[in-house]
Amino acid sequence: MSALSTEFSAHRAAVKEMPAPTWHNISRLRQDVFIVEQECAYPDLDGRDVEEGAVHLWIENPDGSVIATLRVLNEHGGTARRIGRVATHPDARGRGVMGRLLTAAIEACAGFEIEIEAQAHLQGWYERFGFVRSGDEFLEDGIPHVPMVRAA
Repeated sequence: MSALSTEFSAHRAAVKEMPAPTWHNISRLRQDVFIVEQECAYPDLDGRDVEEGAVHLWIENPDGSVIATLRVLNEHGGTARRIGRVATHPDARGRGVMGRLLTAAIEACAGFEIEIEAQAHLQGWYERFGFVRSGDEFLEDGIPHVPMVRAA
């Protein structure tokens, strides 16, 4: 497990490298945001979190609670990366926390095309990080999404 920034206590690791309480806190934040707040009943724990090469990035409060998280997966036989499961605690939104975490994820994907499926209302936010829309809007769990890519 390696620190990304001391200002926010940001970290990056595979699931097998992190303490069980940290994985619990990451999973809990995702559950609170995606399933409870956004009212999407779906299997968030989809098996991809523990794939070879999957990396999680997260930011913690001093008490160890996770306030932002995302994951990076290998795609297309390792020729591209997918950033997903992007979640920020409501109290941390608008403070630049996820922007810092996304920047770290993009740096971790250097040399690879990055794919995302962004919630449509966040398209402009992702464009600030170099992502461009790559297809038609679609519904996922009743929420409009758009596919986006960022060149290597």
